Amino acid sequence: MADTDTPKRGFFRRRPKDPSKPGRIAQMVQVYKMARKHYPAVPWLLAAAILGGAAIGVVVGLLLPPIWLWIVFGVMVGLLGAVFMLGRFAESAAFEEMRGQPGAFGAVLNTVRRSWLAEEQPVAIDPRTKDLVYRATGLGGVVLLSEGPKGRTAKMLEKERKRHERVLPNVPITCIQGGEEDGQVPMSRVSSTVRKIPKKLNKAEVLVIRKRLAALGTMSTRPPVPKGIDPNKVRPDRRAMRGR
Repeated sequence: MADTDTPKRGFFRRRPKDPSKPGRIAQMVQVYKMARKHYPAVPWLLAAAILGGAAIGVVVGLLLPPIWLWIVFGVMVGLLGAVFMLGRFAESAAFEEMRGQPGAFGAVLNTVRRSWLAEEQPVAIDPRTKDLVYRATGLGGVVLLSEGPKGRTAKMLEKERKRHERVLPNVPITCIQGGEEDGQVPMSRVSSTVRKIPKKLNKAEVLVIRKRLAALGTMSTRPPVPKGIDPNKVRPDRRAMRGR
């Protein structure tokens, strides 16, 4: 018997909104507040972008009438520029809030996307120092990203690289040291660094690699995740980081 209490969706009827999720305007307000918290000059920069677009429209309109059309066009361009700037400031603010928290680099690696899939839990952990190594797979092969001081994590990365090469002998493996020391990659550059890795595999090969790594990452001899390291708690809001 059909459930008569559940309303049917028509072809042109919108999906009902989830009351637990904020709307677009509420999201933009949250993004603005987070950016302004870390960068007080954000309101003035956004206003400058909009007014600058309008000024350009006025100048072009004086040369190529009608002026009102170019003013509207300039304001729209200024708004797009302001939204782009707000997204960049929000991304930097999100990194600042995550800085120093265990699992922060794993959370940033999860935001890369674009044919890359990162694992939520680290693949290597030092229970004493809580240094971590995270992994992502994609068309560029395998990425191993460390979190911790340069001297300690270098040995962990090399050990994980050799371990992965035994399972994936012909797969490119890229090791990245995450951190703020010389020679390390800061959180703000992790995504761009991973995206620059050349694509050398196809989708079918990536699926085979992930199946092999699934068994490698669930070995009973691997240590459990120490308490206090939960990438889910420090994962940034992707909508906020994109300024949406």
